[in-house]
Amino acid sequence: MDSWVPVAIVALWALFLGTHMGLSSRVVRSRLVGVLGERGFLGIYSLVAFAIFVPLVWVYFSHRHAGAYLWYGSAIAWMRPVVYPWMGLAFVLVIGGNLNPSPASIAPGSGRIRGVLRITRHPLFMGVGLFGLLHLFVARVHMAELAFFGGLPVVSLIGCWHQDRRKLASEGESFRRFYEETAFLPFARGGFRGLIDPPIALVLGIGATIALRVFHPVLFGGAG
Repeated sequence: MDSWVPVAIVALWALFLGTHMGLSSRVVRSRLVGVLGERGFLGIYSLVAFAIFVPLVWVYFSHRHAGAYLWYGSAIAWMRPVVYPWMGLAFVLVIGGNLNPSPASIAPGSGRIRGVLRITRHPLFMGVGLFGLLHLFVARVHMAELAFFGGLPVVSLIGCWHQDRRKLASEGESFRRFYEETAFLPFARGGFRGLIDPPIALVLGIGATIALRVFHPVLFGGAG
């Protein structure tokens, strides 16, 4: 039986989060940067994350729908029309977070508060977390789906919280000003203008949502 799959997924998520927080902690990071340099540290950090995340994805996609059946949100007629606009927001945050990297990220950006940074100071990871959470409302969810997609918002929230704490302790007054002027959770301080400033992230996010809806049955099975 595949009852081990959800347990393995949770364990890999815990390892991913633990190494993320450990390597990026103030003491460990400063020592590694001192030895390897900033680029060397980012290389090691990315390699460790990649070495854990790839097996995590492989375990899930090799054993989808493993474990006990829980629910199927799309069986509710109105669920998809409600979820997909929020899915569009998730893509806007991810795309906007790449176009304008946040000073709160591992590889910080300029700090100019524009675009999706008006919505949240962690657009990339909040978008990924929101995507995982929303997937649980429309997918056919077994324990494996709950562990995999549920892990995305949990890891994103804890990781972003930890990153804030580290940056506040090490980055000085410039980051503190950015921290005080931005929101942790999306739209906690308004920031709706961030959806259209600039509009490219919104356009690409809507396009990605439509593409997911159209090609999901071909790429991943199911109705999309």
